[in-house]
Amino acid sequence: MTDTTHDGAASVSQPVTWRDYLELTKPKVVALMMLTTVIGMLLARPGIPHWTVFVFGNMGIAFLAGAAAVVNHVVDHKIDTIMARTRKRPVATGKVSSVEALVFALSLALAGMLVLVWQVNALTAWLTLASLVGYAGVYTLFLKRATPQNIVIGGIAGAMPPLLGWTAVTNQVEGHALLLVLIIFAWTPPHFWALAIHRKEEYAKAGIPMLPVTHGERYTKLHILLYTLILLAATLLPFVTGMSGGIYLVGAVVLGLRFLHYSIRLIREDNRKLAMDTFKYSISYLMLLFVFLLVDHYVYF
Repeated sequence: MTDTTHDGAASVSQPVTWRDYLELTKPKVVALMMLTTVIGMLLARPGIPHWTVFVFGNMGIAFLAGAAAVVNHVVDHKIDTIMARTRKRPVATGKVSSVEALVFALSLALAGMLVLVWQVNALTAWLTLASLVGYAGVYTLFLKRATPQNIVIGGIAGAMPPLLGWTAVTNQVEGHALLLVLIIFAWTPPHFWALAIHRKEEYAKAGIPMLPVTHGERYTKLHILLYTLILLAATLLPFVTGMSGGIYLVGAVVLGLRFLHYSIRLIREDNRKLAMDTFKYSISYLMLLFVFLLVDHYVYF
């Protein structure tokens, strides 16, 4: 149990439990990442991947993704104390110390690399490590505080999971896998900026130069619309390139038009709740889009 908070505040009396360490790994975020990783594996080849690749590939990638999340908790612990949705995080409250969290992160990262190199392949291991460094190092340590385009530039790290799943099966970086990366890369800005509009004051108080803080809400909403259009175009590429068929095309168009509807409403309406609704829809959108890809794959292969 940790005795003091980061600011030397009163002792923390609650005992540390496994749930605190689980929270450090951002399990909901990692779960969404692992969904795209699994689908990347399933799309890579006809049929079902060998169970060892499926189990150990997802295990190793999840360990490394969790390690990156823990580092994010440590780096952002002062910011987390300011923002309402994060102020009860274990490192922010001092329940878990920064040193304890970093040891945990290192353990997860080493375990993840060992599993991937030993049971999967070195390409997947090093690509996963690179995405960890990109998120925890480049984005969290530098970009997040340096530019309002932080989520755009840093989005590539968060877009990697389907490629990692693909390479776990094929041991190759292939064009169709990169299309999946492109889709998530285009999805990230409208997804995150919608949340940033809803949390604008908190980001401003924390000194984070998110786009709504530096350029205003209307400018951000316009960019959400523009990136949604880019996303809609990107989601058509799997069909255009022959990666997927009609089932996916119909799903992608319907889901994309719904996302576009939210983006247009954001510009027309001054409603913070709508921004949060857009953020929530964007999560469902990505999950359903990849499910359509998967269903289409097994119907047509």
